[in-house]
Amino acid sequence: MRIAPENIWGNAVSHSLNYKETPDNVVTLPQTDSRPSGMDKLKITGGHRLKGDIRISGAKNAALKHMCAALLTDQPLQLGNMPATLGDVKTLSQLLEHIGVTVGLREDGVAVLQAKNIMSHVAPYDLVRKMRASVIVLGPLLARHGVAEVSLPGGCAIGTRPVDLHIMALKAMGADIDIEAGYIKAKAPKGGLKGAEIIFPKVSVGATENLMMAATLAKGETVLKNAAREPEIVDQGMALIAMGAKIEGLGTPEIRIQGVSALQGATHDVVPDRIETGTYMCAVGLAGGEVRLRHTRTDFLSALIAPLQLAGVEITSEGDDVLVRRQDSHLKGVDIMTEPYPGFATDLQAQFMAMLTMCQGAGMVTETVFENRFMHVPELCRMGADITVHGHSALVRGVSHLKGAEVMATDLRASVALVLAGLVADGETYVNRIYHLERGYENIVSKLGAVGAQVERCAG
Repeated sequence: MRIAPENIWGNAVSHSLNYKETPDNVVTLPQTDSRPSGMDKLKITGGHRLKGDIRISGAKNAALKHMCAALLTDQPLQLGNMPATLGDVKTLSQLLEHIGVTVGLREDGVAVLQAKNIMSHVAPYDLVRKMRASVIVLGPLLARHGVAEVSLPGGCAIGTRPVDLHIMALKAMGADIDIEAGYIKAKAPKGGLKGAEIIFPKVSVGATENLMMAATLAKGETVLKNAAREPEIVDQGMALIAMGAKIEGLGTPEIRIQGVSALQGATHDVVPDRIETGTYMCAVGLAGGEVRLRHTRTDFLSALIAPLQLAGVEITSEGDDVLVRRQDSHLKGVDIMTEPYPGFATDLQAQFMAMLTMCQGAGMVTETVFENRFMHVPELCRMGADITVHGHSALVRGVSHLKGAEVMATDLRASVALVLAGLVADGETYVNRIYHLERGYENIVSKLGAVGAQVERCAG
């Protein structure tokens, strides 16, 4: 990991750069593992209403793709509003540095990346296994370097997330791809990737992101049909446009990319994290109180806000802030079903379920995106929740109180759901395996502490 000096290229705004400078003045610091001590845990003492302000970080799911986009140019890419302390950001930084990217991360949330020279076209298993999103280096590496070897990804156990759509689409652009010894081995045709019409058989966020980057340097036009529409993809497209890409249709099921011969440096601010925003909305809904979420917005969370309001949570936009309140009213049971954007986000399902554990009546949670994303249910039941799973649906009957317990996180969103449950549980809750949590939530202990929660990190 590298920390850049305070004066690196000024403030981050969204426009293209014509810099000739390189980040040669980046200072090298000792590497740290992206996972904290596996024995560390969070201790939560429940029973405290929330009141105060929380600043929302930049979106992890956008920031990681922006970092990979640095592979598409030899010029510097500057990113503002970066969640620089996240475990996933550190892991991807290590992978990109292995490939040859200079990565500068500043404590104020500015990152500068430059892939002046591609030193390696291999993304090894030891790095990729820590984070599934690492497979997104495949498209930009192949587009600019013409060859890539990327380990099949690992990641947290929330169901099958195959890369077959990535491979199918890159083959349609002329790539020669084989799977050998656990690696995706890909070569672009002579003269580079070629534009193609690609119809995804199902909506895939990762495949849309990977192919959009690959297509920016392909010859001719690429059309992505049944493309994902997530705000993070729109944000990624805006950053690529600032780098000189020609992209139309962002936010719609059909994205058109006209390939260009080269991309340039740019600056871009990462979109606020809608999943973090939604998580703290659910926290207020569960624990009660009033919290102002700063530097975020509501337009990308309508599928969450509607059921939250039905459940009794008040949500008001005030400029770049969102005020979330639940005072004396009791939570009501509400049904939700996860779907690709603009539907209810699967990454918010566990948090909403945790909130429903204390509702009046019952709510049904149906998961349609991942087949194995109810792994938090047994842990919530250890705390006294009344949840019955029937296939892809879980019936949550509200209880009068939860009880503190020792629980185990199985993935990123499951872990934060257990933290939310601990906020209202009687006594103390200990959440183990918090390296999952710290992959995707920046400074969660201090953020919750600032609004009155009693959360501390402790050794196992």
